[in-house]
Amino acid sequence: MKALVYHGPGLKAWEEHAKPALIEASDAIVRVTRTTICGTDLHILKGDLPSCTPGRILGHEGVGVIDSVGTGVSAFKVGDRVLISCVTACARCDYCRRGMFSHCRTGGWILGNTIDGTQAAFVRIPHADTSLYPIPDGADEDALVMLSDILPTGFECGVLNGKVQPGAIVAIVGAGPIGLAALLTAQFYSPAEIIMIDLDDNRLAVASRFGATRTINSSDGKAVAAVKALTAGQGVDTAIEAVGLPATFEMCEEIIAPGGVIANIGVHGVQVALHLERLWDRNISITTRLVDTVSTPMLLAVVAAHRIDPTLLITHRFKFDAILEAYETFANAANTKALKVLIEA
Repeated sequence: MKALVYHGPGLKAWEEHAKPALIEASDAIVRVTRTTICGTDLHILKGDLPSCTPGRILGHEGVGVIDSVGTGVSAFKVGDRVLISCVTACARCDYCRRGMFSHCRTGGWILGNTIDGTQAAFVRIPHADTSLYPIPDGADEDALVMLSDILPTGFECGVLNGKVQPGAIVAIVGAGPIGLAALLTAQFYSPAEIIMIDLDDNRLAVASRFGATRTINSSDGKAVAAVKALTAGQGVDTAIEAVGLPATFEMCEEIIAPGGVIANIGVHGVQVALHLERLWDRNISITTRLVDTVSTPMLLAVVAAHRIDPTLLITHRFKFDAILEAYETFANAANTKALKVLIEA
């Protein structure tokens, strides 16, 4: 089969690779019909995640069709259409029982990280019964790809961890796909204001269409002052960091109001300054999280009810054989205006 293989920082190739085989009784092999590229994949290619070693097939999102199942799989059969969760969960260990599927003792975020992932014709899914979701008849599979990772990540790590409340003032730093997913799902809680901050006017225009009440272009270095001006000098109740850079995290530290919450989503590859000399007395909380996908069933229901439309995030479409072009498009989003790229078999 063909697969997108990581060969070390800055190196990747679309090449022939052995088809995965069942290893454990709880495994399933899924024929991937749609996948996408995540910002985390770009972090891997930069060398930010040493847990992902050369030779690994990248990708942790997608939908597909069951090709084979182990003897211990009871919820799925050959031919079933499934949503692949970015997080693998055994549902039995101490972390899973606490709802922290991301820290499953034998799973977590392993796809495209410590085991081969979804940017391939086939993928092996451990703990298939509790790591796959059936696709309802008539469901839009393009939309469901966005439920593998991006929507639950924006919702759980940003909105839930950020304790977004009705009437609150929320700032989202970073109008990329994850920030926009947080924007879409923050509206479940009816905040009074959602301020989107980014360097890219195109992405800010998209954010306005998606429901942002204010947008700020931070390229002039005056974003903090602009937020303070919008909030009578107080700052925001929730600041969601959706980029993963020192400058964007420090911006969140500067705009948070007393009693507020800084919710980090971004993947940070280098050290970030924590300014406790300014924050120690401000009654703020700082949260970190790897998505657990505990919200996936709820989000499936919301999408099925057409309350949100995740396909709005898809800007480009490619076939698997053009996956290298898809990476170039996604990595150069400032020029290509890419949000999410959909890659189809």
